[in-house]
Amino acid sequence: MKKFKQIVCILGALFLAGIYVCTLIFSITDRTEAKSWVSASLYATFAVPIFLYAVLLVTRLLDRRKKEEEKERPQPLKSLP
Repeated sequence: MKKFKQIVCILGALFLAGIYVCTLIFSITDRTEAKSWVSASLYATFAVPIFLYAVLLVTRLLDRRKKEEEKERPQPLKSLP
């Protein structure tokens, strides 16, 4: 589960960096669509971290549930000699 969290965080950071670069490029260009592109980039700037937080929260809850289920499992009985 730890490896999955690391991969999600790295991909999220790369995606956000790409969004920031795109936002910069869109804001410099003088096209009619540039305003909507900048708005979409700014929206994604807030939406992506919230989505990543939700994914990490779900993985934390699933990991906790898995640990609790392992605790609740009955231990196998040892056979008598």
